[in-house]
Amino acid sequence: MTMLRRIRLVLLSLVLLVGLQPVVAVQAAPPPQNPAASGATEVARARVATEVLLDSYDEEKAWFPSSWWNSAVALQTIGDYMKRTGDRSYVDELDHSFETNKGPFPAGERSTDEIYGNFTSRAIDDAGWWALNWVTAYDLTGDQKYLDMAGTIADFMHGFWDPSTCGGGIWWNEERTYKNAVTNGQWVRLTAELHNRIPGDTAWLERSQEAWDWYVGSGMINGEGLVNDGLTDDCTSNGDTVWSYNQGLAIGAPLELWRATGDPELLATAQRLADAALESDELVTDGVLTESCDPLGRTCDDNQKQFKGIFMRYFTELADTTGAPRYEEFVDRQAETIWANDRDSSERLGLRWTGASSEASPNVFDWRTQASALSALIADVPQETPRRSLSATMSPTQLVMMPSPGAASSVHTEVQVAATSQGRRPVRVDVRVSGPDGWTVHPARDRVVLDPAGDSTPARTSVPLDVSVPPDTEDGSYPVTVTVTARPGLSYTTRATIQVASVIDFDAGSTQELAWLWDAGGSGLSHVGSRFADGTSHFIYKFPFPAEATSAEATLTIDNQYVVDVGPDGESWTTVLAEDEQIRDSSNKADHTLDLTPYLGPDKAVYIRMTDAFTEDGWGGGVYHVSAQFGTS
Repeated sequence: MTMLRRIRLVLLSLVLLVGLQPVVAVQAAPPPQNPAASGATEVARARVATEVLLDSYDEEKAWFPSSWWNSAVALQTIGDYMKRTGDRSYVDELDHSFETNKGPFPAGERSTDEIYGNFTSRAIDDAGWWALNWVTAYDLTGDQKYLDMAGTIADFMHGFWDPSTCGGGIWWNEERTYKNAVTNGQWVRLTAELHNRIPGDTAWLERSQEAWDWYVGSGMINGEGLVNDGLTDDCTSNGDTVWSYNQGLAIGAPLELWRATGDPELLATAQRLADAALESDELVTDGVLTESCDPLGRTCDDNQKQFKGIFMRYFTELADTTGAPRYEEFVDRQAETIWANDRDSSERLGLRWTGASSEASPNVFDWRTQASALSALIADVPQETPRRSLSATMSPTQLVMMPSPGAASSVHTEVQVAATSQGRRPVRVDVRVSGPDGWTVHPARDRVVLDPAGDSTPARTSVPLDVSVPPDTEDGSYPVTVTVTARPGLSYTTRATIQVASVIDFDAGSTQELAWLWDAGGSGLSHVGSRFADGTSHFIYKFPFPAEATSAEATLTIDNQYVVDVGPDGESWTTVLAEDEQIRDSSNKADHTLDLTPYLGPDKAVYIRMTDAFTEDGWGGGVYHVSAQFGTS
C-alpha cells in the first residue's frame, strides 16, 4: 500500500467514526517519492485481469458460458472494477447483458432451471445475485431501468419471506425446503441498497431492518462470529461449512444498513464479523483467504470457485469505510499473493491464491477463478483514482510453433499498450522486448504515444512483433518479455509464451491446451474435464504443422451432441463428424481419428472446430483429449 493511500484511509476513518469512538491524533507520514505513480500499478493489474475475464464473455448470449448466477457475480465484478477505477470501457457489456437476458428462457437455455423473466427462477438466491448486480449498474450509469429491475427482483424475493417457519427469513428455493445464510444475507443487503437509492422510501428500510433482526437472531452466526450455511428443519443452525461468501454478505449487509440508519451497532457488528474471519482457521491460512475446498487434495465446484471474490467485495467496503490498518493490510496481502503466486503466463488468475498446485491436485484457472481473484485486485486499487496509469498485454499470450529440422521458424504476436492521463496529457511510452538467448525479436525497442481523453478510460495502441526461433530449438516453453515505461515513474511488464512442440498431445482445459486453442468462441469447461460448445458457441484448435508435412491426422476424445468441422484457414469448413442423436449423458464418449491431409493449408496449418449439433437444448459437443501427428513423404 502506498503511503499516500494510508494517509487518506486514516483521515477517512476519523471522519466516519467520530462520535462512535474516541479520535486519536495521527501523525502524517511523508508523501511517497513518486506521487504521480501512486496506485498506478494496482490499477494496471486490475485492468489486465478484467480484460482477461472479458475474453470469456459470450457476446451472443451476453453472459459467461453456462453459469447463470455466476455470470451475475462476474458482471458485478466488472462493475466493481469500473466504479473503483473510473474506467467506463465495459458499460456496454453490462447493458447488453441486461437487454439480452431480461426475458424468459426455457430450462437448459440459461440455467438447468426455467428462467421466468426479469432474471428470476426457482432459485431465489440466483435472482438475488442479479438484483445486486443491477444496483451496481445503476450506481455506474444512473440509468433508472437497472434500479427498477433490482426492485422487481426484490418484489419477487419478498414473496418468499415467510414468518410462519422459523419466525421469518427468505426461503432459498421456490419449493421452500431451506432457509440459509446466502439468501438472507442478500436480502438484507439488497433491501438496504434499494432504500439508500430511492428517495423517501420507508418500505424497503423496514424490510431490511426486520430481516437483519431475524438474521442475527437465527443462530446462523455462531459463537465464534462465523456464519454457518443455514438452518435445520427445527430452525436451529445446521453447523454446516463456513463459506467465505456467507461471511462476506454478513459483513456487507449490516454495513449497507448502517449507511441507511447511522446505527453504530451495525458498523460494530460488521467489524466483529470481519475480525472473526481474519482470526479464523476456517477462512484464513497464513494470512491468505482460503475456502474449505481449496487445500491440495480437495476440489471446489464451479459455484465455490467464486465465493472468495464475494467476500472481498464486501470486506473491501468495510476497509474503505473504517480505514482500519488490519483490514488494509489484509487487502494488500491478498492482492500481492495472487499477483506473485496465482497468475499463469496468460495472466489468468487461479483458484488457490497461494498458487498451491500438484500433479494430483492442480490449481484451476477459468473465468470463475478469474472473477474471484479480480475482486482482490480491485480491493487494492486506491479509492482516489491515480492521475496516470500504464499497462500492457500480449495478444496472443500463448503461441505454438512446430519446428522444421535444421530451419529457423517465425511466429507473430503483438503487445497492446493502454494508458490513462488526467488533464489530456499525452503518454509517451518506451517499449522494450526481450526473448531467449539466440532468438531475434523485431522490433526489440519501440516508442509509442497515446492520447488519453483525460478521464480514467484508457487510450490504447498496439505494436506488432516478429519472433524468429533458431533452428533445432528443443521442445519447451520460451518466454518473450515486454516492459513498457513512461515518465514519471510508470512501468509495467507483460509476457507471452512460445511453445515449441514436435508433438501435439493435450487434455482439454489444461495449461497445455492454451497454445493450440485458436478461438475459445464462448466455449466452457465442464467439471468432468471437457471443453464444450453448446448453443451458438464454438471453439477452434489450430495445428501449425511444419513446412515439410505432407500428411496429418488427429484423434479426439469427444461426446454428446458434437459437430466437428475441419478447414485450412479458419474460415472455410468441411463437416467430418456429426452426432445425429440428442445424447446428453456422455454415453457416446469415444475416440475419433480424423484424416487432416486434405485440409493442410498453404502454410501447412489445419483448423478443427467444435459446434453443437442441437443448438436448442444446451448439450453441445465436448472434447476431452486431443493428439495429432504429421508425416513427410
